[in-house]
Amino acid sequence: MPVIFITDFLIFLLLFGVVAFFFYGRKQEHLAAPWRDVRKRSLAMSSAVILFFFVCIGLFDSIHFHPKIETDKSTEKIYSNEILSVLDILLSDLRLKNEKTYSAPLASYSFSKEMIEQENGKKIRAYPRLIYGGASLNNPESESTADIVKRISLGFLYGLLISAIIINLIIFVLSKLMRASYRTTLHNCLLNKFNTHWLAIFITTLTIIITICIICSLSQNYHVFGTDKVGQDVLYQALKSIRTGLVIGTLTTLVMLPFAIAMGLMAGYFRGWIDDVIQYLYTTLNSIPGVLLIAASILLLQVYISNHADDFNSIEQRADLRLLFLCIILGITSWTGLCRLLRAEALKLREIDYVQAARAFGVQNYKVIFRHLLPNVMHIVMISIVLDFSGLVLAEAVLSYINIGVDPSMYSWGNMINSARLEMAREPIVWWSLAAAFIFMFILVLAANLFSDAVRDAFDPRLREF
Repeated sequence: MPVIFITDFLIFLLLFGVVAFFFYGRKQEHLAAPWRDVRKRSLAMSSAVILFFFVCIGLFDSIHFHPKIETDKSTEKIYSNEILSVLDILLSDLRLKNEKTYSAPLASYSFSKEMIEQENGKKIRAYPRLIYGGASLNNPESESTADIVKRISLGFLYGLLISAIIINLIIFVLSKLMRASYRTTLHNCLLNKFNTHWLAIFITTLTIIITICIICSLSQNYHVFGTDKVGQDVLYQALKSIRTGLVIGTLTTLVMLPFAIAMGLMAGYFRGWIDDVIQYLYTTLNSIPGVLLIAASILLLQVYISNHADDFNSIEQRADLRLLFLCIILGITSWTGLCRLLRAEALKLREIDYVQAARAFGVQNYKVIFRHLLPNVMHIVMISIVLDFSGLVLAEAVLSYINIGVDPSMYSWGNMINSARLEMAREPIVWWSLAAAFIFMFILVLAANLFSDAVRDAFDPRLREF
């Protein structure tokens, strides 16, 4: 039985909007030309491939449903109260293989000593064997290293095979589209004779697929990033946190854009008292400390949820509402910067000849704004979107760290870092939860920053190559 959260609906609505804008941008030369320049950049294409894999994971985690319970009666359908996603099904091994408590990455023994009763009845204090980590090994102390090397090698070979199939399939499709032979297309791809930097795409795809295959091979018998205090796989938590980071980075933009575009263009075009009111509005909003406003809003939402507990059927729905509310608050507090930029650009554009001519012929103001001003500020909007994305992902981690971010029951890198804060005080240190959150967040933010730099350079008229 499908379950549609509010954020799920907004995510796919945003995806539809991106696809629609893609087809619209192909027909607009002032938008298509910069994107052709982006496609020629190796770092931009490598970052785009990484972001594509992250987005795919986020989309799989945004398709929720109640799983069916198997019963003896074939005609009767009974569904569980548990809410799962497609990603949960794909990661069933990681989700279900829980240990008792902490275990280090690729370990076969628990991280903490316990009282263990031997076969002769004697009790000793030692590190107990994990239930799933290294379960196939008879003597982990002597066999684990060889088994790990074997699984890495198998994963590497499988990754090469799958990558070769995918890359050859892409080249075959390109050869049909270009009406050229396979050999000629391959040669042109390797020498970067196309408008798209296919060599960077192939190398990045090869690296990602090999990494995924190695992790899959290791995760069949080990916890790649170890387990947390309650024995849950840390790799599973890090993968589930991808959706939260993407939701914060994208839905906040969806909330921010209408305010920023409408008010920025209105302030610059109409000027006068409208400009004064809008300036007063965003100046006042900027004077309020953002963290305090977010904290107050989250506390109000928690009070509302507590007083209306019957309106929410599950913990997941409460956590989803808090996530959506956080996106709204972040959007309301972050639209002012883009609004200022658009206001300044609109003040310049309203004095250009074709805008003055349109006004002289009696064209209505809203048509002037949408037909003449909006298309000429889209490059600023796109640059702001890609630049703000990484900052919003990091903002979620910071807010969750101080307990005013997403719900503690929701997987997020901020919650992982917050829980790892106490684990770092242990002796020896439990470092892998923090390391896993850092690695995934670092890769996503780095890819977003590199891609945004390429977009900024391509859309900046002063840097564009003619």
